[in-house]
Amino acid sequence: MTPVTDESLMAAHLRGDRAAFRELVERYADGLLRYLVHMTANRDQAEDLFQETFKKVHEKAHTYRGPVFKSWLFTIATRATIDHLRRRKRSAMLSLDQEADCGQDSGSSLAETLASEDAPDPADELVREERKQQVREAVASLPVKQRAALVLAYYQQLSYREVADVMGCSLGTVKTQMSRALATLARRLPESISVTK
Repeated sequence: MTPVTDESLMAAHLRGDRAAFRELVERYADGLLRYLVHMTANRDQAEDLFQETFKKVHEKAHTYRGPVFKSWLFTIATRATIDHLRRRKRSAMLSLDQEADCGQDSGSSLAETLASEDAPDPADELVREERKQQVREAVASLPVKQRAALVLAYYQQLSYREVADVMGCSLGTVKTQMSRALATLARRLPESISVTK
């Protein structure tokens, strides 16, 4: 049996098929909520933005032209998040610990990647946790567009081209944002913490 594509689900949704929309929500719920929690570091805000995103998907379904639903969805979520953070006029703390609010994920978090070292004993584990906290704080201090590019590339594993589509900018701009973000992290983090992907 051929799997149902996102595009066919969107077409069915436009015809009034409520089950098709529910299927889209179920397909992307975990990844989208994880992304929003990373961007806001607040589960309640992330859940509100999750609802707002899918409300806009429903309202703007007639504007969807494909072919990649995931990019379109994350474009809507990113714009809603940036608008939200601008409205709040405060620095949003970015949680890089995937287990914190979002359940478990098979991939390692950026904080773990940047602070990775074997931790065979409790003293080493304390050092590792301190490094992860330093990474969280450094990333939280990044401008929102740099933070969005970093989270989309690391957590959602989007290519730079897909990140550019989501953020509505050029590929060169994404590369610049990522370069600046990584350079800032390299300056703000101790030399013992690697800042490579």
